[in-house]
Amino acid sequence: MPITSVSKNPDALTMTVVADFAAPVERLWQAYADPRQLERFWGPPGWPATFYRHDVYPGGRSSYAMTGPDGESSNAFWEFLAVDPGRSFEVRDGFATADGSENTDMPSMRMSFTFEGTDEGSRVTTTTFFPSAEALDQLLGMGMEDGMRAAMGQMDDVLADLASFASDRATEAQILDDTRVRVARTIRGTLDQVWQAHNDAALMKRWLLGPDGWEMTVCDIADQVGDGYRYEWAPIGGGEGGFGFEGELVASDAPYRAVTTERMIGMEGPGTLNELTLTPVDGGTLLSIVITYPSVELRDIVLATGMTDGMEASYARLESQLVPA
Repeated sequence: MPITSVSKNPDALTMTVVADFAAPVERLWQAYADPRQLERFWGPPGWPATFYRHDVYPGGRSSYAMTGPDGESSNAFWEFLAVDPGRSFEVRDGFATADGSENTDMPSMRMSFTFEGTDEGSRVTTTTFFPSAEALDQLLGMGMEDGMRAAMGQMDDVLADLASFASDRATEAQILDDTRVRVARTIRGTLDQVWQAHNDAALMKRWLLGPDGWEMTVCDIADQVGDGYRYEWAPIGGGEGGFGFEGELVASDAPYRAVTTERMIGMEGPGTLNELTLTPVDGGTLLSIVITYPSVELRDIVLATGMTDGMEASYARLESQLVPA
């Protein structure tokens, strides 16, 4: 069992959990920074977590749901108060309603996570600060300590699984629910480089080329929230066909997060909401896009087009622009 100690201080209104692992501290940090890994242990057995948002930077937010064996759901959030990459982060942890907003009927708490190397591997110390003695009793009475013990007991398998999250792994898409899909890939480049690659028209035209034999002919980028953007592609040499997308930048927190709407030019009906998050990890920058479709039918149609393979080709080309051959 990874947990080596649990101590509660009723006077200070804290609970401190220490867990040790036979893995480098960089690997332990990445298990928390990557939502694909975090959701494999953040939730006790039988109650797996799904992270719909995970912004590991000060001011960022995570939204997740734990789903029980009978389909019941418990929703929660983190608000990131401080982040020292590779060393520590601090969040406000709270309960949420089904739409992701805070459930103010339940107490929230402050949690700090500290990562350090040890002679045997690495250690994470999690300290929970309760707002009152009543909240401490309520949350411990709901099984918070037992839940953390069970959740942390799943981490060894996650840390040992190096192949699933290697930095050279291809782009992969994961269905989160009926309308949401998460696309993820580690890009071998710095956070600033990957952000710039999505916000520099000249650079985008070198890596976001569309199908083989095509080129990006229009790249009008949205610079400010509320601005529109327009991207178009055509066969090299001006052959038949052509397509494009347009939308609006609805939120931005450079260089970590950008949220845009997207619809195909000339197509009627609602488009998608695309939430891009960039997170520094060992080996580069984790790129994660949560795409919300207007229907499950459109979600399946788009996935069947080979979208993931096309994105992989583009991201491999992007890496070639950032990393010397």
